[in-house]
Amino acid sequence: MLGQLKLIEEKEIKKDSIKERAEQYGIGSLFDTEALSLITGIKEDILIRFNSLRELKEELPALNVTRLQKLKLEAFFNMAIRFSKENRQIIKKITAPEEVSNLLMDEMKFLQKEEFRILILDTKNQITKVETISIGTLNASIVHPRDVFKSALLNSANAIILTHNHPSGDPTPSNEDINITNRLIDAGNLIGIKVLDHIIIGDNRYISFKEKNLI
Repeated sequence: MLGQLKLIEEKEIKKDSIKERAEQYGIGSLFDTEALSLITGIKEDILIRFNSLRELKEELPALNVTRLQKLKLEAFFNMAIRFSKENRQIIKKITAPEEVSNLLMDEMKFLQKEEFRILILDTKNQITKVETISIGTLNASIVHPRDVFKSALLNSANAIILTHNHPSGDPTPSNEDINITNRLIDAGNLIGIKVLDHIIIGDNRYISFKEKNLI
């Protein structure tokens, strides 16, 4: 079931309404389903049927709620994406794959098609830009080295980090993922732009090629 944000005593859960507990203890005291119910007006017993926010987003078109409630849910997911985009505009020095995951996970785990992006780094390994290279079908993206390094060169990249999502939620790299990564590493070596890592984002999980010694 959808996870909880913070547990409080069971007797308090039964005694107080969602609104009362939010006012008294803060939004952090609510379960995910309770917080969404407060935002959208959708009854919690409808929301609690879903195992994750990803599943809720995927099933949104068929959800048996009012059009206004659907619009509120769509607005919630859209604002989450906007917030993530706003956060990543901040120049940030990358020192570990987990930091890339933390930067992109909240947005990319909800995408229903594969998106291939590159993080453009300066000489201090600070992110200067995140560029979307391709948007694919439900389970595949089309990536050409020409497009990757055209963007890298135009943005004066010293190095890049590759990243894409798996809509299935399983970040395990496919043979195609491994092959395109090797092609991009070779191309980068030829023009002097190093590929530092390739990070695949799943459902609250990620796999780093560097951590797995795949590059």
